[in-house]
Amino acid sequence: MGRAHGKSPQHGGGRDTPASELIGRLRRVLRPEDLNCACRETLDGALDRFDQLERRREARRHLTDARDHKARIAALLSFLIDLDTLTEAESDRSVFEEMALLLLEIARSAEAAAAALREM
Repeated sequence: MGRAHGKSPQHGGGRDTPASELIGRLRRVLRPEDLNCACRETLDGALDRFDQLERRREARRHLTDARDHKARIAALLSFLIDLDTLTEAESDRSVFEEMALLLLEIARSAEAAAAALREM
């Protein structure tokens, strides 16, 4: 097998997905040492293609998650426009807490988007 845990030599040393780990287990079970060469190559090729498809599917999901968080941040930023019109003399002090909460939510969305991108 020759694979380090969490690494895949066919894909630039990226992390294994749950599907990739399953494919590794399938490969160990389905590929006995006495399997003829042509059959082994066919099986390896099919498993490699499936692994690639699963990695791309996971990458698309992570990219979609990051884009969703970006859209959420953009929507939240539109509410912060009111910050420019506030002064220190604002009588309704709760508006400052609301702005602080918006900024915290933006930070949470930014962290989630960054985590999704790192998973790629």
